[in-house]
Amino acid sequence: MKLCELSPAVGSSKAPKRKGRGHATGNGKTAGKGHKGQNARSGGGVRPGFEGGQMPIYRRLPKRGFTNIFAKNYVEINVEELNRFEENTEITAELLKEAGVISKINDGIVVLGRGEIEKSLTIKAKRFSKTAEEKITKAGGKVQVI
Repeated sequence: MKLCELSPAVGSSKAPKRKGRGHATGNGKTAGKGHKGQNARSGGGVRPGFEGGQMPIYRRLPKRGFTNIFAKNYVEINVEELNRFEENTEITAELLKEAGVISKINDGIVVLGRGEIEKSLTIKAKRFSKTAEEKITKAGGKVQVI
């Protein structure tokens, strides 16, 4: 196969509209832009959000709160989700991602206390809730804050 032999799939590409090629085409003379005015000029038109001088909606609506740019985005897992691992396994964020328990690590893992844990595991995470910590240590496991 050569570069000159490549062509798009049948029906996947359309010929562009040819503007300004005579009035018989329906797009001749003014090329679909009408007569004069802001939208007929080169670079013409209004900015996004412009409502013809009416107070735009982004200024009419009240603003509330703020976005904390320093906020940490933790991934939460519950202790019941850790039962799938073998006894005495050291559980890290990378291991959880490989096993498909979480899809991304973000700023770290937070272990919460929903459910029961039956196995003795060593768990490394950024944070643990009190109930999660109690359940893990009660099952004979260890908690390590990293």
